[in-house]
Amino acid sequence: MPALPAFSAPWRDRAGRLSGLKLSVFLFALAPGLWLAGAYAGDALGAKPITALLHGTGEWAVRFLLLSLAVTPLRRIANFPKLILVRRMLGLTVLAYALIHLALYVVDQNFVLTKVVSEIVTRFYLTIGFVALFGLVVLGVTSTDGMIRRLGKAWPRLHKAVYTIAVLGLVHYFLQAKIDVSDPVFWTGGFLLLMGWRALQRLRWPINPLTLLGLAVAVALVTAGLEAAWYGFASGIPAERVLQANLAFPSMIRPAWWVLALGLILPAVNAARLAWDRSNTRTDPKTRPAQPRSRQAMAAR
Repeated sequence: MPALPAFSAPWRDRAGRLSGLKLSVFLFALAPGLWLAGAYAGDALGAKPITALLHGTGEWAVRFLLLSLAVTPLRRIANFPKLILVRRMLGLTVLAYALIHLALYVVDQNFVLTKVVSEIVTRFYLTIGFVALFGLVVLGVTSTDGMIRRLGKAWPRLHKAVYTIAVLGLVHYFLQAKIDVSDPVFWTGGFLLLMGWRALQRLRWPINPLTLLGLAVAVALVTAGLEAAWYGFASGIPAERVLQANLAFPSMIRPAWWVLALGLILPAVNAARLAWDRSNTRTDPKTRPAQPRSRQAMAAR
């Protein structure tokens, strides 16, 4: 009988050594769930604790999904290759919170599975949420080393579905929020930042602090327009009023400003990395350009 593969703790690297980065991300992934569980145990979630848990786990699933999509941009902008070590962990964290989200919905419906199925089929926002969850399950099942080898070249194509899943998750978030969509707007702005970076890569634009600054400003403006369009479509509020609310600063900080603040992290990190690289180039003799030989040395030779 073949030996079973040894269990690998999520805080260890492939060599079995403790990874501070993986341990930190693992604890961070657990923290929201532990906080929600503690709040539930302490009766601190209001009159409808299951509903609060349902919303909380769904929101964290979206947040961790966007964090997983941020790994590649941050890894390249900050020149921090080790970030790739936590991408799979973040992806599985998304799946875990999404599955708990569904389980809590079943609890909220008093375990009446026929009603759960009926609601998912007949309510559009639940339908797209379930489709997104199904996609996450597929990606989770195929995220193992064995499945990566088995799928070969098809694996990257399959896992590009994560972008569609993210869009579905954000639409589900918008529709579920109904009245106040500040959080969905903010996280959609974050998603647009990540997609904007990928667009720059595809177009082969130079990635430097200036282009990243332009990206941050452009996405913030798009976010403001998206919020205005949503309120205009969903509630009939004139788009001009919503756009003007973005200027009621600082009494009311709209999501577009927070997206701008988030986006400004990218050029700041990139500038810091470039400064660090230049500093290392000056101080490390191995990276200095070769100095031309003096005339005396050439003559002696």
